Amino acid sequence: MTAGLPTRRPADRPFDPPEGLAELRAQRPLSRLRYPDGHVGWLATSHTLVREVLSDSRFSARAELRHLPFPGALGGNEPAPPGIFTAMDAPEHTRYRRLLTGQFTVRRMRQLTEQVEVITAEHLDAMERHGGPVDLVDAVAQPVPAQVICELLGVPYADRARFQGHALDLFRLDTSPQQVGQAYAAVQQFIRELVATKRAEPAEDLLSGLTATDLSDEELVNIGFVLLGAGLDTTANMIALGVFALLTHPEQLAALRRDPGIADRAVEELLRYLSVIPGTVRTALEDVELHGQRIAAGESVTVSVPAANRDPARFPDPDTLDLLRPAGGHVAFGHGVHQCLGQQLARVELQVVLPALLTRFPALRLALPAEDVVMRTDTLIHGVHELPVTWQV
Repeated sequence: MTAGLPTRRPADRPFDPPEGLAELRAQRPLSRLRYPDGHVGWLATSHTLVREVLSDSRFSARAELRHLPFPGALGGNEPAPPGIFTAMDAPEHTRYRRLLTGQFTVRRMRQLTEQVEVITAEHLDAMERHGGPVDLVDAVAQPVPAQVICELLGVPYADRARFQGHALDLFRLDTSPQQVGQAYAAVQQFIRELVATKRAEPAEDLLSGLTATDLSDEELVNIGFVLLGAGLDTTANMIALGVFALLTHPEQLAALRRDPGIADRAVEELLRYLSVIPGTVRTALEDVELHGQRIAAGESVTVSVPAANRDPARFPDPDTLDLLRPAGGHVAFGHGVHQCLGQQLARVELQVVLPALLTRFPALRLALPAEDVVMRTDTLIHGVHELPVTWQV
């Protein structure tokens, strides 16, 4: 029995999974886990098991069934509100997923790629004008994904500063619960007003496209919020943590600088190596036999993304960052029918930002010792509070 989900990462190895996961994966890849609410469920830590659980329709993503392994998180209460499709099963999930997939067209992705390049260049210009040192989180990692979300949802330019301010307040670590609540309400109201505008005057953005469907205003608002939550904090931390990892692995940094053409492969390796999302939860709808164990109906299974992505049975020498490693196979975006809908957009952002940053600032380096970089230890998404960098001689 594991008393709780391991979350403490080794202080001297900030990119490694939480301590204890590797031992569990080697000894008991499917182990008993006591959840904060007292529920006794399971923890899956091997790559094979994680994929099995996420692809098996006998395991449910429904909000009202799950127990959450994260202290302070609530679970197993009410069904997900309309539009929160990530916490639903078929057929509701299928309906939302099909409508959204139809909006992630090749044409829109091409347009967004061009916008990511423009947005990135603007922020790198500002960073260069400012001069080092700068906090890369504030200068690039947070504002670029926020701007991209604005492009995706069709937020008017005049309103973007206000929208981004509210959105970023949701994920800042120095905001009080009251401030987070106020930011949540402000974002909800902003998206509600945006939906009304798109219904009256549709444009070429994703939200306008969805107003042409049978989705209600409540569904559209909640879908917008899901896209915001999924695409802002995770991508921001991947950018900052990815740069941190590259700057502390000079041989890998040199390989990417020598050949920017490996950016696609480099991004896949960083997604695997860093695994900023701790995992997710599924609940058995019926008794399931898994890895020689009987998972009883109603028991929740937490799947560990960091443990699966460092499984030596799937990835040779998994604790080594190797940008030339054959791409693919990781579960950083999940697996199965709930695999991250916006994964291609996240890849585009990383593939554009990282090479652009390293090309613009060939002398980029940390502005403080690596051991002094303050990691995020009080949030679910792994990352850094700040990443001071410089490029000055």
